[in-house]
Amino acid sequence: MNTSTLQKTSLNDWHRQHGGRMVEFAGWEMPIQYSTITDEHHAVRRQCGLFDISHMGRLEIRGRQAIEFLNGLVTIDVSRLTEDRIRYALATNARGGIHDDVLVYRQADGFLVVVNASNRDKIVEVWSSRLSQFPDAMLEDRTLQTSMIAVQGPEAAGIVSNEFPGVEELKYYRCRSIIEQGSEIIVSRTGYTGEDGFEIIGSHEFVSACWQRLVSHHQKSLLPCGLGCRDTLRLEAGMPLYGHELSEEIDPLTAGLSFAVDLNKSNFEGRDALERIDQSGPRRQRVGLELEGRRIAREGASILDAAGQAVGEVTSGTFSPTLEKSVAMGYVPVELAADGTAVTIDIRGKGCPAYVRAIPFYRKGKG
Repeated sequence: MNTSTLQKTSLNDWHRQHGGRMVEFAGWEMPIQYSTITDEHHAVRRQCGLFDISHMGRLEIRGRQAIEFLNGLVTIDVSRLTEDRIRYALATNARGGIHDDVLVYRQADGFLVVVNASNRDKIVEVWSSRLSQFPDAMLEDRTLQTSMIAVQGPEAAGIVSNEFPGVEELKYYRCRSIIEQGSEIIVSRTGYTGEDGFEIIGSHEFVSACWQRLVSHHQKSLLPCGLGCRDTLRLEAGMPLYGHELSEEIDPLTAGLSFAVDLNKSNFEGRDALERIDQSGPRRQRVGLELEGRRIAREGASILDAAGQAVGEVTSGTFSPTLEKSVAMGYVPVELAADGTAVTIDIRGKGCPAYVRAIPFYRKGKG
């Protein structure tokens, strides 16, 4: 791997020194695993896992027109967000397709928007092009000036509260700003694993020191984890991933994300297209798939109906370490989306029986 042109997080040296298997991901050099993906997956489900997610984009939006500016770009009404609240939202194009899925943090002086690493440059370019219409709004990309880590698992609250007393009282999708060593640290009760967890944003120096304290103080209950198990965890939890379940061609309603679309608010990019889809109803639906046996359905595998006709395709697939089943997600016509519908997955030319399942496959405390 030629790493000379890749971005590196502030924890890059630590990852290398502690056996992280480094890979290229969205222009960054990131650890995919330290031990095994299965061991790291189980650590998150049973105790706690620690992730470096500094590759995620962090954009600050400030100014008197921040609300008006951001409301024209995302599918939720950000004016309704109170301070320290967080909402999941989509940034859509004129056709209703998805530029990105994002988290919007409401802060005292504006907003923080966390975007996918693979879409950061695109989002910055598209959003910056709108700034001329809002002279009293400012957009600043703070990704390279800050670091971000995630503590995920049933023991996360106890572990993180040792670093930040009182954060165990935070409700889900709430955040708190803390001043440490003269700089702002943001702690949020959020995550991408289907477990309880927290995400921490701050200066490179503080976050790197925090990571090392967490590893040192909680060796028996916390395991450093890579991107490999982050993917298996989010798939079990039925969480979509951009570039797989989400794209510029897939709209939020088809993706099953209507909870993050407010068609009653003032106009935003793609609103009219989404309203038409809402009125007529999506023709396809994102579903879970449970396969017989242990074969894995990879992205792009065809989904066949009872007559053997291709009716959709797999967007993500894995063998679930928690459920010990082969599971996947994909899109099928709405008439085939009912739980229990029998389908066939074409895996390298061989048919594998499967059943449509409601997602998520796994719910916290009900594994």
